[in-house]
Amino acid sequence: MLKELTPKQVQQRLKDGMPLTIIDVREPWELQICRLESALHIPMNDIPDALERIPREGDVVIMCHSGGRSAQVALWLTMQGFTNVYNMAGGIHRWSVEVDSTVPRY
Repeated sequence: MLKELTPKQVQQRLKDGMPLTIIDVREPWELQICRLESALHIPMNDIPDALERIPREGDVVIMCHSGGRSAQVALWLTMQGFTNVYNMAGGIHRWSVEVDSTVPRY
């Protein structure tokens, strides 16, 4: 089952100091437009070969542009046995709208 957090919920968890890893699964060209500095970049197609980079302790939030690719990755990781994975609903676009309007939209 896919678990989701809104960008505001992710921001609050970060503010509260909760153990949280954000993984951005967008393509490198998208990161040139905008990014969250604290996010670990692992493009979607590289996820299967990068499982050792994804922590099993603490929550892991998967994000992309609008939430579609990240939902696929979060669901796939759940099927691989990860129990601490969330999709960031609405992606970086929603982050820009609801949390930080200085993040460029595309």
